[in-house]
Amino acid sequence: MNKDVVKGKWKQLKGEAQKQWGKLTDDELDQIEGDATKLAGLIQERYGKSKEIAEKEVEEWRKKHLH
Repeated sequence: MNKDVVKGKWKQLKGEAQKQWGKLTDDELDQIEGDATKLAGLIQERYGKSKEIAEKEVEEWRKKHLH
């Protein structure tokens, strides 16, 4: 799925991301502007997950919310 789709709908999806990853702040979510790579990086940092696991979580989240 195209990253631009996430960026285009980020304002609507930001709340869903906050529900999924509550340790991420509103400011952080605003700064990444829906960039899946940046989101995965924040998840890695805040939750201490590996890059692969964080990327998999983001991809699963994108599939769920961008059908």
